[in-house]
Amino acid sequence: MKKTLFLNPPSYEGFDGGAGSRYQAKREIRSFWYPTWLAQPAACVPGSKLIDAPPDDLTVDDVVRMARGYELSIIYTSTPSLPNDVQVAETLKRSYPQMTVGFVGAHVAVKPGETLEQAPVIDFVARKEFDFTIRDVAEGKPFAEIDGISYRAEDGSIVHNPERPIIEEMDSLPFVVDVYKRDLTIENYAIGYLQHPYLSLYTGRGCPAQCTFCLWPQTIGGHSYRTRSPESVYEEMKLAKQLFPQVKEFFFDDDTFTADRPRAEAIAKLLGTLGITWSCNSRANVPYETLKIMKDNGLRLLLTGFESGNAQILRKIKKGVMLERARRYMKDCKKLGIKVHGTFILGLPGETSDTIRETMEFACEVDPYSIQVSLAAAYPGTEFYDQAVANNWLVPDDLVTIDGIQDFPMQYPGLSRREVFESVEKFYKKFYFRPAPIARMVGEMLADPQQRRRRLAEGKEFFQFMRQRKRGATAEHATAQ
Repeated sequence: MKKTLFLNPPSYEGFDGGAGSRYQAKREIRSFWYPTWLAQPAACVPGSKLIDAPPDDLTVDDVVRMARGYELSIIYTSTPSLPNDVQVAETLKRSYPQMTVGFVGAHVAVKPGETLEQAPVIDFVARKEFDFTIRDVAEGKPFAEIDGISYRAEDGSIVHNPERPIIEEMDSLPFVVDVYKRDLTIENYAIGYLQHPYLSLYTGRGCPAQCTFCLWPQTIGGHSYRTRSPESVYEEMKLAKQLFPQVKEFFFDDDTFTADRPRAEAIAKLLGTLGITWSCNSRANVPYETLKIMKDNGLRLLLTGFESGNAQILRKIKKGVMLERARRYMKDCKKLGIKVHGTFILGLPGETSDTIRETMEFACEVDPYSIQVSLAAAYPGTEFYDQAVANNWLVPDDLVTIDGIQDFPMQYPGLSRREVFESVEKFYKKFYFRPAPIARMVGEMLADPQQRRRRLAEGKEFFQFMRQRKRGATAEHATAQ
């Protein structure tokens, strides 16, 4: 077994593009997701080590020092972070010329040949699900015998091996919490709407929804929701509770944890016996009965993508949940006392000045506990990207600026990039500068000194970020017509 290093490399300050992140850009408030997509294969390779550089504030020099003695390095990358990650790989190779370097992630799953051609430092890329693929590499199998990889042969040619079948028996994957305990400092992971410290993991992969913009189901996980058994989830959560007694909230990061409602209910009932607080991703279509079972067994918050307040846009992106259903869902959640963190996207196909206003008004109407506003990002491998290319919507700019702030490299007829870009800040102000959200935040701060300190720090960070966003290089891009 090769001594194997799994690396989420150093990047922009505050960059939350870790292996579990959905938004590969610097956010308004510094936040970090767990690198579960790296921890899972790390659990398959005995003697491996996982380094998650961004939350630990590790520099490239730190990583090079820590990588001494490792024969194989697996680096997680993404479309916006690829140039930076290649530079990290080049630094590792200069220090350790005999080290084999492999890249994983959605970008290389979609563009394996192009990635290898652009970055000679990379020896191979693992496409799609890579847990057992990396295990085979670590075991020393010849590249020619490993399904699911693309690699550079001795003559310099690029070889694409057959695809590896997706994992159907999800209980065959080892637990990730052992790797978390061994290699991560969980206090360094924080999400604004989750209690701190928190811990997150996956109980299944894939999503049956067909949203045109969503990256992971279209590149890695697929549209079939493959799940671990409720008993397996229970056993790992029981272990997690023992390993991390300081954790205040557990989060299930499945694309749609509630897609299989009978299973979600069964897991909830098992978690209820552990007495833990937990949250999960959910679509805005869960019936009251299921919500009640989850709430009665420790559910605190649901992370829900509403995306837009315009019905036509929702149809264009194949969201599958319309506005009236979302309204009923929010009423049910409020009746049960379930908090909802709502996410919205500006700049989706069909966006206009009027639809942006409709989305802001819809968010204020349904009034989730908190919100996140993002700019639409056309990632390679998604239907949205193909639409953008076919319609000449893309402009030759990056998805993020040089300092990691999300840009909007799209141009629609009749809607300027600048208007979309500036609408993010307007959205936040319209939502949060209302009596209800202010009362919620003040009430929490008065009741809990720890929450008070946290919210004050986050508020300061939010306004600093918005000032940086205004004056940064993004402004030049956003003014393009």
